[in-house]
Amino acid sequence: MKKLFSMLIAITMITMLFAGCSSKKNEVQTSNENKKEEAQTADTSSDTAEDTADVAADTSGGASGDVTLWYYWETEGHQKALNEMIQKFNDSQSNIKVEAKYVPFADFKKQLSIGASADQLPDLIIQDNPDTASYAQMGIFADITDKFDVSSYYPGPVNSCTLDGRLYGIPFGSNDLLLYYNKDMLEKAGCQVPTTWDELLDVAKKCTSGNVSGFAHSSVQNEEGTFNFLTWVWSTGASAYEINSEGGIKALTMVKNLIDSGAMPKEAINWTQGDTMNQFISGNLAMMINGTWQVPTMRSEVPDLNWGVAPIPMDKQQASGLGGENYSIIAGGNEEAALEFLKFATQKDQCLFMMNAMGYISADSNIAKDQFSGDEVYEAFVEEMQYANARGPLAEWPEVSDAISLAFNEVMTGASEPQAAAEKAQATIDEVLNK
Repeated sequence: MKKLFSMLIAITMITMLFAGCSSKKNEVQTSNENKKEEAQTADTSSDTAEDTADVAADTSGGASGDVTLWYYWETEGHQKALNEMIQKFNDSQSNIKVEAKYVPFADFKKQLSIGASADQLPDLIIQDNPDTASYAQMGIFADITDKFDVSSYYPGPVNSCTLDGRLYGIPFGSNDLLLYYNKDMLEKAGCQVPTTWDELLDVAKKCTSGNVSGFAHSSVQNEEGTFNFLTWVWSTGASAYEINSEGGIKALTMVKNLIDSGAMPKEAINWTQGDTMNQFISGNLAMMINGTWQVPTMRSEVPDLNWGVAPIPMDKQQASGLGGENYSIIAGGNEEAALEFLKFATQKDQCLFMMNAMGYISADSNIAKDQFSGDEVYEAFVEEMQYANARGPLAEWPEVSDAISLAFNEVMTGASEPQAAAEKAQATIDEVLNK
């Protein structure tokens, strides 16, 4: 059944990825629904060895067998923590075995498409929260409404798992962005922590010397870069869907000014957030925008580095990005066993273990309320959550994100001026929103 279902999902994903227009989308959805019905019919009459094996394995409460989980965390400490938590689950019972597989962030969506066509989909994934609605609309996720209680979770993370009132995921954890700064470098340059865009540009220029750049954030041309860049847009009061506005153009101009002044290296277009952190802890950056999840690694790898965090310098208003991941179960996979693992993984002890290892804020308010008491750095991130903006939820968010990331990349490389880049991005965004 999983093989046939995967083939149908692959047809749907490939059609949506390469056709990408609304009229065809409706046709695909209708076709997909018809094919699902055909799959269900075929499944009813199927007597394959695979189905027999599934039934045989499902003899202990309906949950047993192997569960494969895909994730994209590149940090070694995060990977170790996930594997440790999985091992605890595997040791706690004998019917289900979970195994994790790392897939690089840049390849994650592509691998899902390839995996679907090759019958190599996992049973469970941990994905960037703004992507959940898009995958749910493709039909790739199991509907777990009424199968998991999310009543104690924060509304924002739950909304990122919801499409048309149905639940297609469970929030893993939340995070946001702040300005990290090297206290010694700022002191040597005779600077205070910047609070406005003008101050940031001034301090970044004064801290730039030799191999040291004053400031950077991840600017790769994908969702990771968009997540960081949008803090500029939101600070002007514009939304993510208003790039060709006074605020959107002003945000692109701010990035251009940082690049043109030499305070921000062009190489940031190739830096992931992990790469940016490595530049910071290596002493090549005086300031960076980065997230909650970097704190454990920095404290472990450079315990003597004198650094602090502060709100991201603002234009009109304070702004940050709401990040985090969601668990989602693949439809047609080992759904019941995956759900049993999630019930274990979201228990307070397991959740706190992962949140502390990741540097995340629990999406479960009952767990989060006392999570970081007395920790000045983490308390700053929790305080910033009230200014953190979510991306989407919008099924077509990846298309919007692609347009935004292309815009700031073209400005940073000098391929486009802010006005032209904004107009080009807005044309794509409007087309997506008007489908």
